[in-house]
Amino acid sequence: MKNLINILFMFLGMTLFNAQQTNVSAIKYEELEKRIQEEKDKFLVVNFWATTCAPCVKELPHFMEINKKYADNPNFKMILVSLDRLVDKERVIKFIKNKNLTAEVILLDDIKRMNTWIPRFEKDWDGNIPVTIFYKNGEKIHFNDGEMSKEELENTITKNFN
Repeated sequence: MKNLINILFMFLGMTLFNAQQTNVSAIKYEELEKRIQEEKDKFLVVNFWATTCAPCVKELPHFMEINKKYADNPNFKMILVSLDRLVDKERVIKFIKNKNLTAEVILLDDIKRMNTWIPRFEKDWDGNIPVTIFYKNGEKIHFNDGEMSKEELENTITKNFN
C-alpha cells in the first residue's frame, strides 16, 4: 500500500511538473525587465531564443543540463525567453513538451518594439539570436551573443556564480 501511495505521489508530481511547462506567459518587455529585477537575489540566466532558430535549438540541451544541475539551488534561476510570435504560442508549448524544457519559458510578445527593447537589454546586441544575458544581484554581469557550448555556459556560470 505504501508503495502504491509513493507511486501515486510521483505520478502526480510528474503530472503537475508537465502542466507547469505548458503554461507559457506572453509578456511585454517592461514586464520582463520587472521580472529580472524581482529575481535580483538569484544568479539569473536569461536566454533569448526561438523555435525556428537552429543554433537556439542546438544549444537548449546544454541549458537544460545546467538547469538540472542547479535545480536544487535556490540562488539559481534560468528563464528562456521565446521570441516566437504570439500566434505560434501553441507551437512553443508543443516544443517545450517535446524537448522536455525544464526552465521557465516566457513568450516575449513585443516584436514591433524590438528596436526599443533590444538596446535596453544590451547596447551591443544587434538583434540576432540566440543571446544569453547573465545577472547577479540584479545587475547584468555577462552578455553572450550567439550559440553557447556546454563548456562556455558552465564556465560563465562557475566564474560568476560564487
